[in-house]
Amino acid sequence: MEIDRVAPLPEKPLEGLYRRPGFLIRRAQQIAVSLFLEETGALGITNTQYGILTVLKQRPGLDQISVAKALGLDRSTTGMVLGKLVKAGLVGRVVGTHDRRRRNLALTRSGERMLEQLAQPAARAQLHLLSPLTAGERANFLGLLEKLVGKFNGSTRVPLEAHRASGAPGIDPSQRPRGRKRR
Repeated sequence: MEIDRVAPLPEKPLEGLYRRPGFLIRRAQQIAVSLFLEETGALGITNTQYGILTVLKQRPGLDQISVAKALGLDRSTTGMVLGKLVKAGLVGRVVGTHDRRRRNLALTRSGERMLEQLAQPAARAQLHLLSPLTAGERANFLGLLEKLVGKFNGSTRVPLEAHRASGAPGIDPSQRPRGRKRR
């Protein structure tokens, strides 16, 4: 093969990679986490910890598996994060009244105070993340993300339980996953 016959390199060889949906979604997640940590860094809470605290505020008494399902997290990650929250005194574990093997989770007073302290910084992080978009674009963007998650949620390794329930926001009932057993 002659050197002068080799095809020239594309002008922007990585553009195809950078425009892939998976790449853009992963990058957007990295940016979202970074903005969250910028706003909440002084409080020492990650976005996953914030999600768990929020779920327990809304649904006290859940067990670890139910928390994992409510957030679409795997059990081991949930266990590790809950361990840190328990150790920090933000979440308490109580032996179940009907099943003594089960440990129900609830926010402690410190956990409730932490969640209150996180409210404004978390809201600022969300506004900052969506700031490049107009109000209409924000609604469209979030609607499209919900549609994407709703369509493929049931086929993931760790489905988000909220998208299985009837009436989940942004999910067209005809697109709900079918045939998967609940555990």
